[in-house]
Amino acid sequence: MEQYILAITYLVASVLFIFGLKMLGDPKTARNGNLLAALGMGLAILATMAFHKNDAGERIGNYGWIIGGLVVGTIAGWISAKKVKMTAMPQMVSLFNGMGGACAALISISEYDHLMQRSGTATVGVLLTMVAGLVIGSVSFSGSMIAFAKLQGIMKKNIRLPFYNIINILLMLGIVVFSAMIVAQIPADPYPYFYGVFALSLVYGILFVIPIGGADMPVVISLLNSFTGVAAAFGGFLYDNQVMLTGGILVGSAGTLLTIVMCRAMNRSLMNVVFGGFGSGAKSVEGSAREGGNVKATSVSDVAILLNYARKVIVVPGYGLAVAQAQHAIHEMETILEEKGVEVKYAIHPVAGRMPGHMNVLLAEANVAYEKLSEMEEVNPEFPTTDVVLVVGANDVVNPAAKSDPSSPIFGMPVLNVEEARNVIVVKRSMNTGYAGIDNELFGYDNCSMLFADAKTAITQVVSELKNL
Repeated sequence: MEQYILAITYLVASVLFIFGLKMLGDPKTARNGNLLAALGMGLAILATMAFHKNDAGERIGNYGWIIGGLVVGTIAGWISAKKVKMTAMPQMVSLFNGMGGACAALISISEYDHLMQRSGTATVGVLLTMVAGLVIGSVSFSGSMIAFAKLQGIMKKNIRLPFYNIINILLMLGIVVFSAMIVAQIPADPYPYFYGVFALSLVYGILFVIPIGGADMPVVISLLNSFTGVAAAFGGFLYDNQVMLTGGILVGSAGTLLTIVMCRAMNRSLMNVVFGGFGSGAKSVEGSAREGGNVKATSVSDVAILLNYARKVIVVPGYGLAVAQAQHAIHEMETILEEKGVEVKYAIHPVAGRMPGHMNVLLAEANVAYEKLSEMEEVNPEFPTTDVVLVVGANDVVNPAAKSDPSSPIFGMPVLNVEEARNVIVVKRSMNTGYAGIDNELFGYDNCSMLFADAKTAITQVVSELKNL
């Protein structure tokens, strides 16, 4: 009877995972979707503690350690989630993702050690599952920790070793050879090989991420997330646990699809992202504008007047908006403009911010209607009929060099065609480059003006001016 209850609970938890993931696709339902998936995980944990038995008919035991871990993890997760700023959300995702990879690797280590002590032999399928979980989980853990360090600003430089690709290939060959020997049960003492695979995988994860620049972080986060999901799925195979398998497959497939979307958004292959070292700080043009262009500064009053008499305004949010926490001021400006009869939209580039969906989440936090968020393909044809484009903290995703300069590292990357609008206002603190490390030729266009200020301060002042017009 207990086995049936456990199986039914796992089925219910799996269904909750699926519906929760589906609801995450819309900001209106995302919060409830997250809670639904969390409920599924909670049910799966409780059911496992209450009803799971091993092959010998014994219950799990060690309830003190399990409950202690749940309490510590819940408190740490709750406090982190409550205190984290939206600007730090990408590194938090990397950190949590790395913890998932570490769990998958530790499961393989624990089960392999238990297997060796119990019998010393196993089927090829079991050994392959253990080794695959170990390799993928370890790569995900160490890679995610490097991604966290980059996003947090702890590691500020992209490190590219001499013969980097050759070193990585040799590391991968070593992992494959040692893994094959373990699965084939060739070594008389397999422990050195098993932990050798563990060490090589950790090193490979580090070397895999350290040369990748900040502009590619959305892709890296998505890819590492898919790694963690796949590693968890191998754990599900290992334990013959349906809910663990379902959760791992959902995370792995979603992360893989998101990685593909991110790569398409930059018009680059995954191999080019991993081995190309994009975003390492190369300069595509001299100075801060295209050749022959002059950068023009504007004032808050001029921007307010321009917006007040516009018929259509498109806001392009970027990481600078997140840093300044200007989303609420932007929403207030949007409300005032609409009361004056101005049509306001938001143009969202797939790789704006530091992680996939960063801008969507940021604006949803300020209660911006989801219907006003337009994806790149949808909004690009509208720029020629737009009176004012307000670029707030974005840089690389509005750089025309992606279309005009073959020498630029971002050449071929689809961008928002903001330069086609009648007027472009760029809100930036300075002329510094974006996260890709390249200058923006848009700043020298005749229809572009720069409002040099903190985004929140500038938009708040614009709102004040609009109220008086």
